Amino acid sequence: RAVTAPLLFASRQSVKERARLRLREFDVGDKFSHLPLPKASVLLPLMVRAGKLHLLLTVRSMELRRSPGEVCFPGGKSEATDKDEIDTALREAKEEVGLQPEKVEVICRLVPGIDKMNHLVTPVVGFIEDTFQAIPNPDEVSDVFVVPLEYFVKPLNYKALPYKTSSGYFRQIHCFMYDDHEHKMSFKIWGLTAHFAVFLALVIFGKRPTFEVDYDLDNLISSSEKNFMNLYASLFERKKSNL
Repeated sequence: RAVTAPLLFASRQSVKERARLRLREFDVGDKFSHLPLPKASVLLPLMVRAGKLHLLLTVRSMELRRSPGEVCFPGGKSEATDKDEIDTALREAKEEVGLQPEKVEVICRLVPGIDKMNHLVTPVVGFIEDTFQAIPNPDEVSDVFVVPLEYFVKPLNYKALPYKTSSGYFRQIHCFMYDDHEHKMSFKIWGLTAHFAVFLALVIFGKRPTFEVDYDLDNLISSSEKNFMNLYASLFERKKSNL
């Protein structure tokens, strides 16, 4: 039995190392931080369980005014005391699920998204220990669960929903149903949360998903930035037309 521990450790390290290398290629740093939109950040917490990457997600408390009961990543709006997007994501993860900032190995910031409230939302990717025990803040979070990252390229239960953006153009949004045997519950993961999870999986695995995505998979970096800038530009087109 003594032999397996170092082997497990080695395989865990190599899974992490490969993911780290891929993610660093996609790090946008503060490239989009200057855009004049209100800022928010989410933490995409990765862990290795049984040799595979998993992603930690939360369910928003039913008490919240905005999107109660929806699945999301730990995160929220930037505050004046936050140094940058990374600070925001770590502070929010501590408030929501009791994750101490020093327990997160931050790897990168990925291309941001824009939420329904027109916040610029930056996904911050970090590794956490698989032994992390979440302490959900009941005012904000009703559940915490983990999903194998591979589910976001090879799902068992997926549909694309047509969605009209606030600026009036149609796009597909991803919607996953995930059966969590640990909780004996099904979770619906969709919208911006699903968008970030899919992109993270595409970056790390570098393989084609079993469903359509609106990226050029051979030029994932440039096409993801181009998609984002088109979405951002469409916001301003709308603002102009509303004047």
